[in-house]
Amino acid sequence: MNSAPATSKPDHADGDGAQSGNRGSHSKCVRRPPWASIAAAHEAPPMKIAKLETFTDEFVCFVKVTTDTGAIGWGQTSTYNADITATVFHRQVVPWVLGRDATDIQALIDRVEEKEHKYPGSYRCRALAGLDTALWDLHGRVADKPVVELLGGKPGRLRAYASSMKRDITPQDEAARLVALRDAHGFTAFKWRVAAECGRDVDEWPGRTEEIVPAVSRALGDGVDKLVDANSGYSPQRAIEVGRLLEQEGIGHFEEPCPYWHLEQTKIVTDALSLDVTGGEQDWDLATWQRMIEMRAVDIVQPDVMYMGGLTRTLTVARMAERAGLPVTPHSANLSLVTMCTMHLLGAIPNAGKYLELSIEGADYYPWQQDLFLGDPYRVVDGHVTIPAAPGWGVEINPQWLAGAAYRSATLE
Repeated sequence: MNSAPATSKPDHADGDGAQSGNRGSHSKCVRRPPWASIAAAHEAPPMKIAKLETFTDEFVCFVKVTTDTGAIGWGQTSTYNADITATVFHRQVVPWVLGRDATDIQALIDRVEEKEHKYPGSYRCRALAGLDTALWDLHGRVADKPVVELLGGKPGRLRAYASSMKRDITPQDEAARLVALRDAHGFTAFKWRVAAECGRDVDEWPGRTEEIVPAVSRALGDGVDKLVDANSGYSPQRAIEVGRLLEQEGIGHFEEPCPYWHLEQTKIVTDALSLDVTGGEQDWDLATWQRMIEMRAVDIVQPDVMYMGGLTRTLTVARMAERAGLPVTPHSANLSLVTMCTMHLLGAIPNAGKYLELSIEGADYYPWQQDLFLGDPYRVVDGHVTIPAAPGWGVEINPQWLAGAAYRSATLE
């Protein structure tokens, strides 16, 4: 049975997924402790960065920071080409922070950005994420608090949406596996793929979008949130055409419909449709973020903690969005540390979106993400994950994975 098409932009204020209201209600966010208090969330003792270590393969780079007091923290650079990112980390991040005060994360981020101002691009941010996330973990361990509490939030349950990454899957098979996840794990929100990645209006195969949208939506039925991702696949005209189909089939979230670097194209789609048009996962430049938000190119912003350069810079984007009345539903498309960092973020910010992106892909799609952590940090119960209450990020990296990784260190002399 088809759901009725949306008639106005939905409200996102309820943290557990309730949805009501009208286009102007994005600004009605649940209030939490003042943003200004985040930087001083705990009194950290004086400590300097004495050692920085990286553990790397082609896909993942974990970073360990050790201070002169012996305190440690673990973080991660962004995934993919992580071995290259590790080189950038040691060449363009480490020299500016080794021996510096570890208590002021923002000051360290600013220092790297200023010293490496001729290299403002993605790789620098991907490398910077390793430092930033390690320092947040360090601060949590020193304070004996989870990062979510340093940000003014609380550990506990967090609603997740089951996020499919596959395009080489038939509509029937996609519908079947999402329904199975709904029944087995209680998910109440799902995302699947339309278009072809940067496809210039050419689908993954002819007619796939028109087939998969109703097939999956109708199989999931009513009472769930439905999202699709086009990964920069469409022109504005085609995106609006597909968007009308999405609205007819009860889908409320249309992600990255047009080439993400063409904000004006995305805004045309946003203005034309009543469902939520979303984007921002690829963006790291704060000036671009400011322009995107000021022009209302999207209805929901989706920064990726690791692409952004860490939690600190992501918080800057979240503040921009809060002032504009826009919710934040970050991109976290694999089960490395990015998803855990995003969980802590969503547990604290006042303009958090309705849910966490949680990849459903396993070893067949992401073999490199297997066995990164001990235990089961992304266990789903009734469609929710749990933000840990343990200090820092609350996860333990698998020692066997670390033992097999390429190692490099820098020590304060």
